[in-house]
Amino acid sequence: MSEESKRREALIYHAKPTPGKIKVVPTKKYATQRDLSLAYSPGVAAPCLEIEKDKETAYKYTAKGNLVAVISNGTAVLGLGNIGPEASKPVMEGKGLLFKIFADIDVFDIEVDTENVEEFIQTVKMIAPTFGGINLEDIKAPEAFEIERRLKEELDIPVMHDDQHGTAIISAAALLNAVEIAKKKIGDVKIVISGAGAAAISCSRLYQACGAKRENMVMLDSKGVIRDDRENLTPEKAEFSTHRKIDTLDEAMKDADVFIGLSMADIVTPDMLLVMAKDPIVFAMANPNPEIKYDIAVATRKDIIMATGRSDHPNQVNNVLGFPFIFRGALDVRATKINEAMKMAAVRALARLAKEPVPEQVNIAYGETRLTFGKDYIIPKPFDPRLIAEVPPAVAKAAMESGVAKHPIKDWEKYTDALLERLGSDNKLVRLLLNRAKLDPKRVVFAESDQLDVLKAAQIVYEEGIAIPILLGRRETIKTLMAEIEFDADILIIDPKEEEENDRKNKYAKVYWQQRKRRGVTYYSAQRLMRERNYFAAMMVNEGDADALISGYSRNYPSVVKPMLELIGMANGVSKVATTNIMMTKRGPLFLSDTSINIDPDSKTLAKITQMTSKVIKMFGLNPVLALVSYSNFGSSINNRASKVREAVSILHRSHPDMAVDGELQTDFALNDDMLREKFPFSKLVGKKVNALIFPNLDSANITYKLLKELNEADSIGPIMMGMRKPVHILQLGASVDEIVNMTAIAVIDAQHKEKWELENPEKVGK
Repeated sequence: MSEESKRREALIYHAKPTPGKIKVVPTKKYATQRDLSLAYSPGVAAPCLEIEKDKETAYKYTAKGNLVAVISNGTAVLGLGNIGPEASKPVMEGKGLLFKIFADIDVFDIEVDTENVEEFIQTVKMIAPTFGGINLEDIKAPEAFEIERRLKEELDIPVMHDDQHGTAIISAAALLNAVEIAKKKIGDVKIVISGAGAAAISCSRLYQACGAKRENMVMLDSKGVIRDDRENLTPEKAEFSTHRKIDTLDEAMKDADVFIGLSMADIVTPDMLLVMAKDPIVFAMANPNPEIKYDIAVATRKDIIMATGRSDHPNQVNNVLGFPFIFRGALDVRATKINEAMKMAAVRALARLAKEPVPEQVNIAYGETRLTFGKDYIIPKPFDPRLIAEVPPAVAKAAMESGVAKHPIKDWEKYTDALLERLGSDNKLVRLLLNRAKLDPKRVVFAESDQLDVLKAAQIVYEEGIAIPILLGRRETIKTLMAEIEFDADILIIDPKEEEENDRKNKYAKVYWQQRKRRGVTYYSAQRLMRERNYFAAMMVNEGDADALISGYSRNYPSVVKPMLELIGMANGVSKVATTNIMMTKRGPLFLSDTSINIDPDSKTLAKITQMTSKVIKMFGLNPVLALVSYSNFGSSINNRASKVREAVSILHRSHPDMAVDGELQTDFALNDDMLREKFPFSKLVGKKVNALIFPNLDSANITYKLLKELNEADSIGPIMMGMRKPVHILQLGASVDEIVNMTAIAVIDAQHKEKWELENPEKVGK
């Protein structure tokens, strides 16, 4: 994609369908006149009078306690410089988005039109009563230091300039672990800091708090080494000036143990690395291009411990590991500030978390057999679901112990459970599956590539590295559409109806005829069928010319399923195929089965569908908790529609006694643990969070998933085919571009999974 195309895509993303990236959503009922009279006049007077008597009750009656202001004047926007308040707004909205999806914190972004320090401070002070916390963002140094210092002193709510402290906290955690791995002591290591802005100063201060010695640090700015004999140093630079008679980065790097890069791309050379001490620690954090490229660094020094700000290399120093969770802990105890003890608690929590066993969900997301503490894993991954359960409690405890918490937490187990519940409010699973697909992209044939939305999806998966698309359809139509959307890439295009494909068609036809000649298929009819794109695409997968297949966008589901069952067939030991849909709900991902294939499954088929759904859930690194739902609860009806569900559960309890599955259950009891515990305390699902519903028939499953999708605007991934011999996935008629992209990622992961299984079970392949 050209730079102009990327620019246009970014503009469209921010403009459509609604301008911007965040919105305000009501949290109370507002359907009736009674609701409105409580929300506003006259009912609103009651909480107003309570707050007048005690300002602290604003946390009880308003959204203040979960509301952070992201405030900037746009004077130091990352990579863009001083672009002004209006131009900085998209960045501030983006920061608000990260607060919400990682820690469920609501944000108002506020752009202040002044570069005067006193005006900025007074503006923030005047609006502070609205908020539970203040996140300062993209304010240039040295003004940023004074602004943060004053606001921390003069406000009674948490204030943090993330540009300073976010990088400091994450890199400090990484540094502690890196020093430990290198078998060195933090008090002994010699540290070179390239950069002297707000982040570099804050990092240096926090490293000192962790035990690094001031005399062992050398800081450089654009003029070279900051020496104590240089004139006109700012107080911050003077704080880290050195008495050593050196001037250049080359000189500073000699025998250094640690390099901290917060400056600009490609300023560190391989020769500089070679003169560093044994087991050098290099954090090249300039973004998007580091001070030295990762590949060059690790090729130069085999003993290097390397971190960057990039997600495509190990050890990403990413501020999202810190600020959402630090503010979460501060807000939850109504801290009056974010102090050094709280920042250090976050450092220690992050460093400690990297040493603990990594959840399978994270291993799967990053394509690792097992992430373990070491040179390539010194800080947690941004997708680690444990972050919200580890960092906020550590910050909250530090706030309490240091005397700045107004609302101490008493029940830590309950608090941790509440934090984990917040994880369900975003689409982490989508990010996980896309990330996993990118680690080992597969060849995916798109059987309807002459459809614009299908081609757009193919373009996205190609440009994002999710899959290697093979475009099937009318060649001229595909080329015309590619030109329209500026899909300029060397992609394989196949038109099954072209004469150039006759050899391949005949080859596929012969294989198909040999397989089905005793079922009424003639060689001529097989040749004719190979002109049909779904038959042709299925044979591509069968014959190893593609790894996976996506179809169904323009045709009804049954007409696409038929050739897949005929040509691909079912996996070894599978008697019925089925589908599951993943719904991205507020409570987290919810798997619904069977949404597309089995109209009225019997008890044995329901049990098989449940087992297959359980395997799919495990494929995503989640622990399956399955409820077989009906209109009745545990035998309250003797009708065969309920009894078949009951019998399916009985089969599963006998054959898979360790599986977390139960039923038959009404859906509300399955999803509401309090109701289940009160009425049916004997259930195997009590105390567990159900993440899969198995429905008694196709009607109920299909209707439910489409209701959730349309009424609740829940994103859906699926239907995911279960039980097929090869990775074949069929879209719903008219699927959106995003849905096609997500299904492609599923197809890639399915192909990865099947490839791994075949390598581990060669004796079963082809049976």
